[in-house]
Amino acid sequence: MNKTELIAAVAEKSGLSKKDAEKALSATIETIIDAVKADDKVQLVGFGTFEQRQRNARTGINPRTGENIEIAASKVPAFKAGAAFKNAVNG
Repeated sequence: MNKTELIAAVAEKSGLSKKDAEKALSATIETIIDAVKADDKVQLVGFGTFEQRQRNARTGINPRTGENIEIAASKVPAFKAGAAFKNAVNG
């Protein structure tokens, strides 16, 4: 399912117009991104948690040359599914 299909499904389930569903979905995504970027956790009970995690610097290997390279530390977004979501998927 892509974003357009998701918007159509949300519009159908909620009774909103596709335009309003798109605004709501876009605002939700932007809000989650802004919160995670600010190192806040976004916890949706029953669905999951969006958060920022720290990756430490490490040494890697360049696959072309085989030489060691330093990979810098970085921050990455992460999602951990909630129990109700996991149970729904497993069935």
